[in-house]
Amino acid sequence: MGPGPITVDPRVLRAMSAQLVGQYDPAMTAYMNETQALYREVFRTRNDATVLVDGTSRAGIEAALVSLVHPGDRVLVPVFGRFGHLLREIAERCGAEVHVREVPWGEVFTLEAIEQAVREVRPHLVAVVQGDTSTTMNQPLEGVGEVCHRHGALLYVDCTASLGGNAFEMDAWEVDATTAGLQKCLGGPSGSAPLSLSPRAVAVVDARRSVEAGLRSEDEDAAPAPARIRSNYFDLGMVLDYWGEKRLNHHTEATTMLYGARECARLLLEEGIGNSIARHRLHGEAVLAGVRALGLEVFGDVAHKMHNVVAVQVPDGVDGEAVRAELLHDYGIEIGTSFGPLAGRVWRIGSMGYNARKDAVLLTLAALEQVLRRHGARVPAGAGCVAAQEVYA
Repeated sequence: MGPGPITVDPRVLRAMSAQLVGQYDPAMTAYMNETQALYREVFRTRNDATVLVDGTSRAGIEAALVSLVHPGDRVLVPVFGRFGHLLREIAERCGAEVHVREVPWGEVFTLEAIEQAVREVRPHLVAVVQGDTSTTMNQPLEGVGEVCHRHGALLYVDCTASLGGNAFEMDAWEVDATTAGLQKCLGGPSGSAPLSLSPRAVAVVDARRSVEAGLRSEDEDAAPAPARIRSNYFDLGMVLDYWGEKRLNHHTEATTMLYGARECARLLLEEGIGNSIARHRLHGEAVLAGVRALGLEVFGDVAHKMHNVVAVQVPDGVDGEAVRAELLHDYGIEIGTSFGPLAGRVWRIGSMGYNARKDAVLLTLAALEQVLRRHGARVPAGAGCVAAQEVYA
């Protein structure tokens, strides 16, 4: 019940137990095509360039940035939590000239603040996190893509922690590149990173496209692109050729992870994206009501909180790590701490994916109450579960 990874949905585990299939077997290429179509629906896009990057969600981030950013390009990163700093780190390693704008942790950016920064920096790309689990904040994105395009910039969004539990509209919000992971609201394990690129982003990748020696046909130019992508594994030009009609060899597909990613998308779409968002909102509101009824303070601007995670301030005089350890040891329930300036100051309680369920929420609140009482906190008996039940009523 932390900020992720979460308990994997049993259907995903069953899907991942299937036998491996060779990557050029017609069955496997059909699975790949189906998975692409599923994630177009998940991302709410018509982008042909919608694939999986084999690796954790960070692999998807790195693939997007190293493929879209030339050394020396200006990149603007609006930072409102730990994972904005990660985007900055990766962009710097790509050789970008990175410009950062920050707001205090627990807040988000206004559209006006982002537009002002875009006007000042004139970036090639704006890289922003949608839902940053370190602060639990959900950055509003409507209008950001239009601002970026009006000023000649691309928009990249990391929606790892928010996708499936909070609205994400890739085409309607004019997002050029997005990446995610399975281990949050999608109910799967870490290890596969869904990714989608707009035609505008694909044009940038195409200008840097190259084909490995040993794969080139005789009539293909052997000279590398003038600004060849600096990673082989994360070269999205080659990844798109691998997933596309050419089926050019690039890597051995992580078949088991593809089975899992496919099943995560099927689960979400069977439920309905709107229904999944409503489910995450309901259980998130129950957690929020429950911890407040126990007398605990919630961190950050609740009006901009993600549906799927709540940050709770550790009460004075209570050892936050001891509480987490006791919850895990005595009840088998894991909740999270945070990073940087919030390390040891907050607990992060998630209700996402398979764990966005009434029984999981009520058990967590009841166990937290008991552990807090043993650690000397004055909490009203049963109040957390009563408040949550009122949300469910």
